[in-house]
Amino acid sequence: MKSVILFSVALVFSALTNSALSAEKTGAEIAQSCTMCHGENGLSKMPGTPSLAGQSEIYLVNQLRHFRDGQRQHEQMSVIAKPLTNADIDKVSAWFAQFEVELKKR
Repeated sequence: MKSVILFSVALVFSALTNSALSAEKTGAEIAQSCTMCHGENGLSKMPGTPSLAGQSEIYLVNQLRHFRDGQRQHEQMSVIAKPLTNADIDKVSAWFAQFEVELKKR
């Protein structure tokens, strides 16, 4: 009985610790995993990959949740979005949306 209680306490502690660690990540920290494809600060230089900087926060939230939940399919994004919590998605979307992008003619 004692070992069952200890095991239960360990599981609860583990879940709380993982939630706390996720809660501590900032949008900028979460966005680091996006830079390989979407570029530094969300300004993509890769053909066929959209820039995220300056996009509407609600648009980014919706698209990431759709990738995560399987409503939108993409080979890489479906996998990347899968472990994101709603809080992670909210933070990273707000971080990319904070940028103002200025367009210039070449």
